[in-house]
Amino acid sequence: MNLRGEPIYPTEIDEIVNWKTLLPMVGEKTVIMVAVALIIIIALCVFLEIKFPIKKKGSWKRRGIWALLSLLLFMTPMRFNHDGGMIYHINRGFDNKQSFRNPERDIQINGPLLNFLNYFDLQIMNKPANYSQATINHLDQKYSKLADEINKTRKNTLKDQTIVYNLSESFVDPYTFPTIKIDPKAPNPVKFIQSMKKRATYGSMLSAGYGGGTANMEWETLTGFNMGMFKSTLTPYVQVVPNYDFYPTIGMDFNYKSAVHPFIGTYYSRVEDYKRFKFNKFVYLGSKYKIIDQKKLGKSTYNSDFTTYANGLRQINSMKGGQFINLISIQNHMPYNNWYPNNEYMGKVSGELFNTAAVREQMATYIKGTQYTDKAVKKFIGQIDKIKKPITIVFYGDHYPSILSQNYTGRYPVQMHSTRYFIYSNKYARQHGAKNKLTHNTNFVNTSDFTAMMLEQTNTKVTPYQALLTEVHEKLPAITINFNGDKGFQLVDQKGHFVDPKKLTSEQQAILNDYEMVQYDMTAGQAYGLKAKGFYKMNN
Repeated sequence: MNLRGEPIYPTEIDEIVNWKTLLPMVGEKTVIMVAVALIIIIALCVFLEIKFPIKKKGSWKRRGIWALLSLLLFMTPMRFNHDGGMIYHINRGFDNKQSFRNPERDIQINGPLLNFLNYFDLQIMNKPANYSQATINHLDQKYSKLADEINKTRKNTLKDQTIVYNLSESFVDPYTFPTIKIDPKAPNPVKFIQSMKKRATYGSMLSAGYGGGTANMEWETLTGFNMGMFKSTLTPYVQVVPNYDFYPTIGMDFNYKSAVHPFIGTYYSRVEDYKRFKFNKFVYLGSKYKIIDQKKLGKSTYNSDFTTYANGLRQINSMKGGQFINLISIQNHMPYNNWYPNNEYMGKVSGELFNTAAVREQMATYIKGTQYTDKAVKKFIGQIDKIKKPITIVFYGDHYPSILSQNYTGRYPVQMHSTRYFIYSNKYARQHGAKNKLTHNTNFVNTSDFTAMMLEQTNTKVTPYQALLTEVHEKLPAITINFNGDKGFQLVDQKGHFVDPKKLTSEQQAILNDYEMVQYDMTAGQAYGLKAKGFYKMNN
């Protein structure tokens, strides 16, 4: 809760295999305190059992019946969230109400044990009333016609281009933090990235996470689906993707697709899920592919963004033709423990929400990290501009760092879920049909909008599914999770204001319904869309 504003979920128990990297995040002092406390409690229990033994009463038969009833009781969480069932109503009768969108509030109301049990029976999405293979086939036909119209003015294909989706860990423009004041005498840490506003598609990305949830934003970018459509807090990489032998992503339209991450690769089931995405390669620490130019900054234990881009550049140069690269950094991951020597931002941070020395120190550390990111990005952009093949990079911060208390998100819901993004096409790509930048619906977008935006910027032909994503981006406000912690989604306009879904036009509502239908099919349904040839993947 301290680190991420979230409890541990049942699906995260598997992450114990990553204990070597998890423990340093928690902190040595905390781990020792927990271990000592557990030893004391266990010793006390053993002492009391020996000193004051309780004589067992009743027959073995009676005790067996009680044991069986207890077992049945502890199986009930498997049906807690099945709407309308007997266990569902009994559960609600005991006032166990779980919102699934505000973990901090839920754990305060329900306590840690009941909160943990509530996540055993996660319901992904409500089944749309007219969901069937015939409905999906109808949507395929509908958006095939739209794709044909769009493609009349598009001349490029994806397979001939190099597309890089670059998730920049916890990257937010420091000047956009609520109430922050950075001493004007201190250098602008993100001067280059801010300059991209003039030369690239640029704006704010609405994140479905705060302090965590990296894999969820990654899933949104790769698939075009949206976390706001789900009924509850879940991690698609863990609870959705493994249910399918193959899962459609933007990588489908490339002959070669890879992922590069200069950190442990086993988090969020990435190794297995990338196989379901049919990625050709996954480069990470411990993989059979070497991470080159490993460089850590100051006392930080994480590989820097310079390392990330060095490995990304190597992958770009390893192929003559087009390819897709999912490039994930790690440098600005929490904690923010005063890693960097000669940090010119120490003592230069103030503001209403930065009201303790510890928070100001963490923020100064974080800002210095963004400065290193800015320099690494500048170097990388300069490098890809010299390459004589079309390259487009989609750069985005996945979520806010967990420095400010999550309680403040209620006061600044959109601001504290807004990270920086830009879409940049290199010089060669612009000479061959790519646009410098988009100007329509770019101020506030969702991660799931990136594919439609990238395709428009690169003047690339679309599939029927991508035509649907184009409609969603161009004609709807940005879709995101409900920041109030309740079920359902929220809509945000280009000024960062919430939009009432009831005020959508009939055309907008129809697009939203189509989008929800397709997402249900590929998250909780029968994946009929995969059987519709050409719906997800371009027919070459």
